[in-house]
Amino acid sequence: MPTIDFSRFYRYADLIGILKSFAEERPDLVAYSEIGRSHEGRPIPLLTLTRFATGRPEDKPAYWVDGNIHSVELSASSACLYFVDWLLKHDGIDADVTRQLDTRTLYVAPRLNPDGAEWAMADRPKYVRSSTRRYPYDEEPVDGLLTEDIDGDGRILQMRVRDANGPWKPHPQAPHLMVRRDPLDPPGGNYFRVMPEGRIENFDGESITIAGVTGNAQGLDLNRNFPAGWRQEFEQLGAGPFPTSEPEVRAVVEFFSAHPNLCGGTSIHTFSGVLLRPLGHAADNEFIPEDLWTYQSIGKRGEALTGYPAIGVWEEFRYHPKEHISGTFDWIYEHLGMYTWTIEIWNPKKEAGIENNEWVHWFREHPIEDDLKVYLWAQRVAPGEGHIEWKPFSHPQLGEVEIGGWNRMAIFTNPPPALREKEIARFPQWLLFNSLISPQLELQRVEITPQSADTWRVRLVVQNTGWLPSYVSKMTLKRKLTRGVLAEIALPAGAQLVSGKSREELGELEGWAYLHTGISFWGQKKPTADRAHVDWTVRAPAGTAVELTAWHERAGRVTAKAVLK
Repeated sequence: MPTIDFSRFYRYADLIGILKSFAEERPDLVAYSEIGRSHEGRPIPLLTLTRFATGRPEDKPAYWVDGNIHSVELSASSACLYFVDWLLKHDGIDADVTRQLDTRTLYVAPRLNPDGAEWAMADRPKYVRSSTRRYPYDEEPVDGLLTEDIDGDGRILQMRVRDANGPWKPHPQAPHLMVRRDPLDPPGGNYFRVMPEGRIENFDGESITIAGVTGNAQGLDLNRNFPAGWRQEFEQLGAGPFPTSEPEVRAVVEFFSAHPNLCGGTSIHTFSGVLLRPLGHAADNEFIPEDLWTYQSIGKRGEALTGYPAIGVWEEFRYHPKEHISGTFDWIYEHLGMYTWTIEIWNPKKEAGIENNEWVHWFREHPIEDDLKVYLWAQRVAPGEGHIEWKPFSHPQLGEVEIGGWNRMAIFTNPPPALREKEIARFPQWLLFNSLISPQLELQRVEITPQSADTWRVRLVVQNTGWLPSYVSKMTLKRKLTRGVLAEIALPAGAQLVSGKSREELGELEGWAYLHTGISFWGQKKPTADRAHVDWTVRAPAGTAVELTAWHERAGRVTAKAVLK
């Protein structure tokens, strides 16, 4: 097994080397492939995990895990690597892991956005939200502040400029910490303007605008480019010119379309320390009730296993009360009827001892006492890295400034190095749970009953042993996405099918996800709803072998050979 240092982030070449090492060292369980290429032409890597000796990956129910669609959210890649490493180390030791690898397939894409991640980890980094493609215009910016590492220390920090009318002032107990001025602070004090570190194109000596905010920079957000609920730029920034316009997103969508055995997925991001579920575009009262209840049940298990709260995006995670998020990875629920989750790794606010349930609004408004708590915590867990002392710098456009302040990559966007492995270790059990609740088609029995000297009744009985039904969600039924279980009989030359069709439709099979409790007064309509059978009558000599197959797009495939006797 490759030795992985989870306190560090790996550049693209090293990441690919680790992924290929997994496949080289455990070819019985891991295969390396690529699902497409990024804007800059880098292959987007994928690991397929299953025990190949127990069947083809495509013939088993599958679950998807991805990370790092946003450039600076590098802990997401680490979480994917940790999950793979954990699975392989627990195979044959943990019964659930062994069962997972025997009966299911995992597709893990640890870095969907290799271009943006390379920019973030460069010797002189550049931070963009997501893709490095210029959008919405292709020209170089001709004016504005371009965020970059201008002093060459390998970090993008903040710049502060002394200004008697600036909106920022030193915290009274920690002068290096910038906080907003109080509404009644008198003019002419020890105030500053604070802005991202970078250079300014065509500075007029007065006005400063962040270049990426006004367009013609890297304004794309790949997580707004998925098909469901996609909206144009005037409604949602960064969505791209049309759904799946970006190669990274198109690769994911095409992979899902080509792998109908997928039953769900988790996309890993940073930061907030929450498990996010749909809907992003509507309130919970618009949900299909059974699907909402199932989400809530899965979420409770997630809370127990990860320590993160499970919340709905619309209800608790909107960036603005008059706006909503759409065009995201929630696409796999809204269009494909699969349960999807987003993990937002890391909650620095909580780590600093600030306990509240304001996931977004806290960043807009909180007392300066909270700033001090975060500052002092950062000094403890990442001394010299979380918050940097201000140092003079001769800026090419602004003249004398100071560079320092929050190192967001090191303390907010990602956990500091010493805490990274502990944080990403929260998730394997819950990811495993989400995979193992998938439907699982199994052969219950085959019966051969003689009807005459050369005529036989062949009965095939199959069942769903998974928690979720074969169709996974009620949204699947609403959108008519699956065909139900299909069963087929193949006869050798000389045998004749007397009754029944060579391919029969058996319908969907329930799991027990939608059952009420044992003391509910709503009874179960069909206690054997997880089971189905088909009968064929075959004319053939005794000793003839027939082949039986049953399959469902999401629940897997089973085969059997039966001898007529």
